[in-house]
Formats: sequence, C-alpha cells, structure tokens
Amino acid sequence: MGNLQEFLGRVYFENTIGDYTWCVGIIIFALIIKQPLIKLISRLIHRSIKKLAEGVAVKRLEELEKGPLNYLIMLLALYIGVNQLVYPAAWDLAPSHEFGWRMLLEKTFHLALVFSITWALLRMVDFIGIVFEHRASLTESKLDDQLVGFLKDILKIFILVMSVFFALASVFEMNIATLIGGLGIGGLAVALAAKETLENLLGSVTIFLDKPFVIGDLVRIGEIAGHVETIGLRSTKIRTLEKSLISVPNKKMVDAELDNVTERTFWRMRFAIGVLYSTRAEDIRNIIDQSMSFITAHPEIEEGPLVKLDSFNSSSIDILYNILVKTNDWEVYMKVKEEVHFKIMEIVQNNNTDFAFPSTSVYMEKSHP
Repeated sequence: MGNLQEFLGRVYFENTIGDYTWCVGIIIFALIIKQPLIKLISRLIHRSIKKLAEGVAVKRLEELEKGPLNYLIMLLALYIGVNQLVYPAAWDLAPSHEFGWRMLLEKTFHLALVFSITWALLRMVDFIGIVFEHRASLTESKLDDQLVGFLKDILKIFILVMSVFFALASVFEMNIATLIGGLGIGGLAVALAAKETLENLLGSVTIFLDKPFVIGDLVRIGEIAGHVETIGLRSTKIRTLEKSLISVPNKKMVDAELDNVTERTFWRMRFAIGVLYSTRAEDIRNIIDQSMSFITAHPEIEEGPLVKLDSFNSSSIDILYNILVKTNDWEVYMKVKEEVHFKIMEIVQNNNTDFAFPSTSVYMEKSHP
C-alpha cells in the first residue's frame, strides 16, 4: 500500500501521478458511460413528452441526439479531467483573465460548449418536427403539414440567433445592447445585402398566409411541374414528374404565374384528328356520332363534350374533340385519355377510312405532238 501511495505521489511537471490518473480515469469513465447515458437522457426526454410523441419511437430521438450528446459528454469529461492538473510555473502562463494561452483555452472550451448545446437543441427541434409531422399525417388537412416545416425553420433560426448572442455576451463579454444598437445603425446595409434572402422569407410568409398551394399539391410554374414536398423559409422543393427534386425560391413561387393542378375541377382534353380526303361524308358523320355516343356514356367525362367537323387541312379532313374529364388526378386523366384515343382509332377503322398523314400529290400532264 505504501509503495502505491509513494508511486502515485511522484511529481512530474508539478503534478503527481495520482493527478494524471484522475485526469485519464475521468476521460475513460466518460467513454464507458456515454452510450448508456445518451440512452437514459433520450428515454427521460421521450417519457416527459410521452403523450405528444405517441407513435414516434424513442430510437429516433437517440439517433438524432447521439452526435451532439457524444460531443458534449466528452467535452465536459475533458474539461473536468484537465482541471485536475495545474500548469507548471516554469511555463509562466498569464492568468485566464489576461490574454494568453489560458484565456484562449478557456474561450475555446466555452465556444465548444455553446456549439454542442446549440447542436443538441437543433436536433431536439428536428425530433419535435418529426413528432408533429406524424401527428399532421393523421389528419386530412395538408395545412398542418405545411405549418410544421415553417415553424421548425423559424425555431431553428431563433435558436441559432440566441446562441450567437449568448456566445458574444458570455465568451467575448460584449455588451448585447450596444451590439443591437449597432445592428440598428447598420440595418439598412444588411437589408440591402440580404435583399434576395428577405424577399424569399416574405415569399414564404405569403405562401403560408395566402395558401396558393399546400404540401402534396401538383403545381406547374414555368417549365417546372411536380408535387410540392416541402415549403421552407427560403425555397419550396418540388418533386417533378421525372422524379428529380427542384428547389424554387419562394419569391418566384409568389411572383410567377402558378397553376395549381390539384385545385382543378376538370382536365381538358382538346385535340383534332385528320382523316383521308377520300372519306365519304356519311362515314365522317358516323365517326362523329359514334364518338359522341361513346364519350357521353363515359362516367368520367363531363356533360356537353364537343365533336365537330373542324376544317379542311392541306392533307386531311380534321375532326375536333373538346372534352372535360371529371377529375383532378393526373393518372385518372391519362387513363381516360388513353381509352378515348383507342376508341377513336377503332371507330375510324370501322368506318371505311384511316388517319391521314402529310402527303403531296403530283399530276403529270401528257403533252400531245
């Protein structure tokens, strides 16, 4: 026992082996308990909001908080462990309140601590967002799905801004009131520099209040057409019909002409077919009558369709079809359109004619000697 105490009492760089043992032991202890501790913290948080988080597994919270809590636990263990040691007087380090290595180390630790706590809070916001997204998915309204993403972004920005102010006040000992006053003076310059960002932010507010579309709607804006996936503070993400993901600035979503296809009560089907000039008038009348009979009897087609002889084209006699399909679903519309096209092909072929195609007739005049 005496030999152990003698060994632990040996001094190197003004610290005993016992001091170094405590330092290393604290860090090793943190490495051992960090995973169980993360699980315990996650379960306690999940249990405290058990009714709210019903339907969302605690595993999701553990996955989100694993990174920041790992970082935070090891940071605290390193700080506590290193504080078991003293700096050798021979190094002649300045006190922590004066500029020098001690101050730099202290400030670095405080910044890392603020960073890790901010990271953990942002991940907590992500988990709360998952909880409310799950609850919103249980309702028929799409407005709450849109509101969840919007509020989540706002809360994250608030946490980041507060963390920056807290770091400036506690780490760099700056006067926040003076800083805010300075921001007020330079507010115009900031607004001009961030003009586009502010326009997109106001665009997101307009989308939320005016509700020209909600998450899940099929929209067309310019050359872009697809389903709205998320509405953020800066941009709206659209999953196109080709399954690519496009991010459109909210300013453009508000300013440009936008067609909300989901809000349509009908899909219009307007096209013309051309039959051969050799087709008899009686056959053309039969094509029109039989087409009208099929279309008017179709359960997905609105009353009052139009099928008329339209024009005499350069190489065909054209019949115009103007039909409204009673759906706002693109797939249903395409199914009805296909049925109509196949039926018209059958009707044309059953009436002694065929579809015309661009052609030119050349007549050779015989010359007589």
